[in-house]
Amino acid sequence: MDTGKIKKHIEELKRKRIDMAGKDFLLTWEKSRDEIEATFLVADALRAMREAGISPRLWDSGIAVSNFRDNSTRTRFSFASACDLLGLYVQDLDEGKSQIAHGETVRETANMIGFLTEAIGIRDDMYLGEGDKYQREVGKALDAGVAAGVLPSRPTVVNLQSDIDHPTQSMADFLHLSRHFGGLDGLKGRKIAMSWAYSPSYGKPLSVPQGIIGLASRLGMEIVLAHPEGYDLIPEVVELAGRQAVASGGSFKLVHSMDESFEGADIVYPKSWAPYDVMRQRVPLLHAGDQAGLKELEKACLANNARFKDWECGEKKMKLTKGGKALYMHCLPADITDVSCEAGEVAASVFDRYRDDTYREASYKPYIIAAMILLGKAEDPAGTLARLVKKGGARSFL
Repeated sequence: MDTGKIKKHIEELKRKRIDMAGKDFLLTWEKSRDEIEATFLVADALRAMREAGISPRLWDSGIAVSNFRDNSTRTRFSFASACDLLGLYVQDLDEGKSQIAHGETVRETANMIGFLTEAIGIRDDMYLGEGDKYQREVGKALDAGVAAGVLPSRPTVVNLQSDIDHPTQSMADFLHLSRHFGGLDGLKGRKIAMSWAYSPSYGKPLSVPQGIIGLASRLGMEIVLAHPEGYDLIPEVVELAGRQAVASGGSFKLVHSMDESFEGADIVYPKSWAPYDVMRQRVPLLHAGDQAGLKELEKACLANNARFKDWECGEKKMKLTKGGKALYMHCLPADITDVSCEAGEVAASVFDRYRDDTYREASYKPYIIAAMILLGKAEDPAGTLARLVKKGGARSFL
């Protein structure tokens, strides 16, 4: 059994200055550069352990709670896979079948689901101004439960997508990029186009593009954010990305041309999102259950989207990229022209060419989530991993 690769990751992890135990993972820009790199290293170590047939199970009992307040495929299964990898049973919190539907408070819910829980994963991306706030409320309630002696230990909260950031997605994306370009240092100076793209739907969250610019700007990359006028992201996040880009030795530019963003790009990430102002308008309508108002808003937004059908990642645009061979990325599912819709974010020929790359991109997410949980629980993550390797438990008896 070759454990050389695993031990190398552990040795690198020992050199990182981190303070993550007992803390939640909500926004990448709240973590230091060392903590970001530590998360990548733990994810790599866990993946290498699984591939070497070594069990990475930290627990032989305990649960992880998932609370998906919006639909999910990749992140839902990634969270379940990550928790099982670490030895945790996953219990889904269905708010419609719980007392939350009858007015149970966040503080009460957090304590009731926290007794034997090691991690709580929350997706709350529909309500601008509320998703991140809700996740922090849960965290504060857990702190109060531990302080009062109600909870034996503090479950780690992992942001599975909020209104502001999607850290499990962006971290998986950049671990994929790191592997593709030969390490994190290989990303410095590379141009990434984070571009809006046409979709025949509306209301897609802002958190994916915000997560990408929020993390790319930490790594010295040349970022070009592109969208039609009026399709703004949260202003504070855009301003933060600009400051971080300067601090990391990279650059940040906003343009209103997809073609311009693709010119000379090493990486393209064409993804639809709803305008910031539209997402703000949706919140009171959603709270009021105003279906007529939501229908009118959707109608107006789709009509506006239709003005920009040429914002598609097609062959002509890909030829503008560096050598015509930029790496295409997407969080999936993509709106594929003539496949999943009549007109969409990406041409079928482009998506087919990069299909396996997008699947590889997604494959890092379970390990990133598992790393976030481990780092939130272990005071000595390098030592914890070393003990698991030394124990050498077999993952399979085949």
